[in-house]
Amino acid sequence: MAHENRLAKAASPYLLQHAANPVDWWEWGDDALQHARQHDKPILLSVGYAACHWCHVMAHESFEDEATAAVMNDRFVNIKVDREERPDIDQIYMAALHATGEQGGWPLTMFLTSAAEPFFGGTYFPKTARWGRPGFVDVLEAISATYHSDRSRIDTNRKNLMHHLAQGPRSGEILHPGLAVLAGERLAGLLDSENGGIRGAPKFPQAPVMDLVWRAALRSGQTDMLARCIHTLERMSNGGIYDHVGGGLARYSVDERWLVPHFEKMLYDNAQYVAHLSRAISLDHLDAALGGMFRRRLDDTVGWMIREMLNGEAFAASLDADSEGVEGKFYVWTPDEVAAVLGPEDCATFIHAYDITSTGNFEGASIPNRLAGGPDPADEEKLAPLRARLLAARETRVRPGRDDKILADWNGHAIAALAQAAHLSKLHGVSRESWRGHAVAAYTFVMQTMHDGRGALAHAWRDGRLTRPGFASDHACMMRAALSLAETASEASESLAYLRDAEHLADALERDFLHEGGGYYLSSVAADDLILRPYSPLDEAVPNANAIAAEALARLWHLTGDDRYRVRCDAILGAFAGEIPVNAFGTAGLLSAIDTRENAVLAVIVSPDGAAAAEFDRTLSGRGDPALLRLLGVPEQELAAGHPLHGKAVKDGKPTLYLCREGTCSAPITDPADIDPALDALRSSGRI
Repeated sequence: MAHENRLAKAASPYLLQHAANPVDWWEWGDDALQHARQHDKPILLSVGYAACHWCHVMAHESFEDEATAAVMNDRFVNIKVDREERPDIDQIYMAALHATGEQGGWPLTMFLTSAAEPFFGGTYFPKTARWGRPGFVDVLEAISATYHSDRSRIDTNRKNLMHHLAQGPRSGEILHPGLAVLAGERLAGLLDSENGGIRGAPKFPQAPVMDLVWRAALRSGQTDMLARCIHTLERMSNGGIYDHVGGGLARYSVDERWLVPHFEKMLYDNAQYVAHLSRAISLDHLDAALGGMFRRRLDDTVGWMIREMLNGEAFAASLDADSEGVEGKFYVWTPDEVAAVLGPEDCATFIHAYDITSTGNFEGASIPNRLAGGPDPADEEKLAPLRARLLAARETRVRPGRDDKILADWNGHAIAALAQAAHLSKLHGVSRESWRGHAVAAYTFVMQTMHDGRGALAHAWRDGRLTRPGFASDHACMMRAALSLAETASEASESLAYLRDAEHLADALERDFLHEGGGYYLSSVAADDLILRPYSPLDEAVPNANAIAAEALARLWHLTGDDRYRVRCDAILGAFAGEIPVNAFGTAGLLSAIDTRENAVLAVIVSPDGAAAAEFDRTLSGRGDPALLRLLGVPEQELAAGHPLHGKAVKDGKPTLYLCREGTCSAPITDPADIDPALDALRSSGRI
């Protein structure tokens, strides 16, 4: 019988990957921490995730090695953590690593005292010394020796790191108007004019930064900034970071051209990609060929999400970079492999279009890409059926592993993106009702199955097991998902139900996560196994939980007319007023929330005629403005006292639009041609 350690009982697929290691792993929790204290052993904390390539490398080299495991087991209490299951633990100890001057990344390897306080760390350590990095066993022996013979040195490091972790955000003054535009303009200067994205390599999608630059372009009227955002989206969509055969975006590319990806696919990256594609497609005056390409990428990416990421009704977390122990093997092609599927003539067409060569562009094989040629509708008629045949053939390959746990916050990103994509597609004459159906199903699963019975959400679900308590990110992301479903609903009663859910989630945030200085801790007040509760404004690959909460609260204020949500939004922004101006890159999500707070306009459509109402919708969506909110007219008895929508009705028997901001509404609008002048007047004067 194969050896099994304690991780065999874990729910996390990442932890289960290590269940047969000879390492005597513990899951994070009171038992492991108490064992460390009782035996006065340092803790070796290893944090990773299932789709992480270098996590697999370190596991194969060290954690599966009997000799290395013997040193680990003798000298340390070894704790393995899935960063997606416990982002709070990851955030605490990654911040400690950054404080040592290390750049960070995964696997995260931290050494802690028996009280779980950090004193040293790194990321990937090779089994034997190379690339200027010490061998892992050498590190283990040196750390253990110092821990037992020179505790004062350990204590000095521990105190310094704990002091750093205890520091709150910088204090500051009230944020001045226009800061979001100024910051967005500054960040636009970092963009690569040739390849798009932030200059240099590796290249990440940097969705929060691109959101802010987009908004700044709209506010300032700088069409060149908007063009840079669209150019970034185009280069990503044509690069090898995009899976041209099966759809979907990899996490990042290792080069500056978006050619060679790190092949893992994450749900959150693709949710944000779907949102950006939808917004770009809706723009007025977008080049038709480019819009057609974006539409195909949108269809194929959502198709991939539904085909490969659905786990029941909600979405799984990620796909691995590796298959058969080889990074990218599932995704790359040789000319002979293409010819075996398509035959000689069609093979020639495909390999020319997608850069498949005998020498290859990745370890002797080729990553399909369209970097050499722009969108061509005539090409697409020939290429679409060829891609479909290659996809069918690829399905017979050994698939990358899937981390099938369902995360509330990541599903929140996907739900919001799918709801908006379905709505915008419909406005442009493309029916994608099934996308909304999947968004609603995932939303229902999270809200019902992942509810903890006390008005709060769990963080993760897998095989009937919940990881709880949930995090601020879960409640903020699901609040935004509820608002997206409310804003895109086709019935007023449906909108109201989702608004009520959003209010309940806002109340759960306030009850379980509130920081005394404003904003929210990441961890719940019920979390009792941490050295501190993380409290940060900084984005990662997705906007920070405080940024998502501030954005959602600003929207909820306009949609309900309840001033409590404005006060809570302003408290978040005020709490980080010192941090935002000095770190625009790290706080881009909060700056986008500031933009919504300053520029939100609620468009209320009162109409018995859905077709006529769609004209208003199309005109509004054509501005590509994330700060424009939409709501169907709602029954007056359902509105909060003093809500600006009281008394709003159709005018002259025609579908009627009202534009409202901070308690003041426009005169009724019955002609879509009058929308732009009214909005422009609002933005120039501050009020209608």
